[in-house]
Amino acid sequence: MPTSNSPYSAFAALLASSGHTVSPAELHGLLLGRSCAGAGFEIDSWLVDAAELLGAAPEDTVRQALIGLQEMVKGELTSNDVTVVLLLPSDDAPLSERAVALGQWCQGFLGGFGLTARDSALSAEAMEVLQDLSAISQVQNALEESEDGETDYMEVMEYLRVAPLLLFSECAKPEVAAAKPSLH
Repeated sequence: MPTSNSPYSAFAALLASSGHTVSPAELHGLLLGRSCAGAGFEIDSWLVDAAELLGAAPEDTVRQALIGLQEMVKGELTSNDVTVVLLLPSDDAPLSERAVALGQWCQGFLGGFGLTARDSALSAEAMEVLQDLSAISQVQNALEESEDGETDYMEVMEYLRVAPLLLFSECAKPEVAAAKPSLH
């Protein structure tokens, strides 16, 4: 087990010590997916969805971590930045481990998005993002420990830091925009 004290490994250790086998990547994906689909940032409904993924209601330490994660995602999605930080193993973790987490993140995102998405039609662009995520969730075995593998991983990560925002702006922004007076 790598000794890097990344937020990912700290969260993974917390989940493991609480008996949860879910990866932080999948939880973060789930949270981001449901937020991008328009779930809003209500803590209680997030904890219910998280508990379902965890298979049990989270105890206090995990609950606090989940609330912190929600705050982080809310901050990222509602700020003017154009990227999100993905909760994934640090770059010094083996590529195979990072690739698996990337796949779990995508699965979580698709699950969260699917749980929440209204039946409204998505744009072709948004559909493409969801198809990409679905394809990426299958790639973990295709990435090899090599320069090319590293490059592919980085490219996918860059894409994933931006793609969710497209879905958020299409599916969830209207409510946010309606609350703020327009500057145009």
